[in-house]
Amino acid sequence: QVQLVESGGGSVQSGGSLRLSCAVSGDSFNNYEMGWFRQPPGKEREFVARDNRHYGRQYYADSVKGRFTMSRDNAKNTVALQMNNLKPEDTAVYYCAADRTAWGFAPTDFGSWGQGTQVTVSS
Repeated sequence: QVQLVESGGGSVQSGGSLRLSCAVSGDSFNNYEMGWFRQPPGKEREFVARDNRHYGRQYYADSVKGRFTMSRDNAKNTVALQMNNLKPEDTAVYYCAADRTAWGFAPTDFGSWGQGTQVTVSS
């Protein structure tokens, strides 16, 4: 079972940037599809970004496309989420997720989760 630990959350003003990082341990990182999800206050967990090792590309929610960039470093067993031009509606707890066979974009497609990191964007 893989273990995930997020870091890099914090508070920023609208238009600012943050970089989240997820450290992966416990199993071979190269075997996992990786994703980022978030849960805004009072709302359900939602898809933000994921990669697909088969096609070698990343996918993004429409709400973050052009502002967020996901990247993975197989040598360091980490995955990052660079968030630029942050908006108050990006305020949420952000979660890193992993799964050996995930093909979809729902939280239920991913079996392993980090503890989450809070991102707060003020106007």
